[in-house]
Amino acid sequence: MKELAATILFVLLINRAQAQKLEWTNPDGLGKNPAYSQLVRVGKLLFIAGQTGVTADGKVVGPGMKQQYEQALNNLVTALKSQGTDLAHVAKITTYVTAMDEFRTPAMVDLRVKRFGSHSPASTLVQVVRLADPAYKVEVDAIAVVP
Repeated sequence: MKELAATILFVLLINRAQAQKLEWTNPDGLGKNPAYSQLVRVGKLLFIAGQTGVTADGKVVGPGMKQQYEQALNNLVTALKSQGTDLAHVAKITTYVTAMDEFRTPAMVDLRVKRFGSHSPASTLVQVVRLADPAYKVEVDAIAVVP
C-alpha cells in the first residue's frame, strides 16, 4: 500500500512539474560554464549542479579534501541564497569523493554537522576514480525546496 501511495505521489509531482516552467540560473559567485546551468528551478524545487572546491574564478582552493569540501558547501550556500533559501531546506545531497578514507574522518563529519546542524538531508556518498578535473577531490550536488 505504501508503495502504491508513493507511486501516486510521484506521478502527481511529475505532472505538476510538467505544468511548471523550468528556470535555468547561473548565480553570481559561482563559476560560469556554457555547457550547463549551476541551478535549475521548477516551482519550489531547486536542482543544484555539482559544486566543487573552486572559487567563482575557477581556482581550486587547495589540495586538501577538507578545504575543498568546505568551499563546495560555500558554493552550495551561494546557490541557495540566490533563490532565497539556505542549507536547512536541502532535501537531498550526493557527495562524490576521490578517496573515501580521506572523507570519512571525524574532521569531515564535524564540518558537515557544523554546516547542516539538525537539518541533515538525505544523502548518498560515492567514491569515484576521478572528477572533472584531476585536482578536484570532492563534489556535492543537491536538491532543495524553497520555503
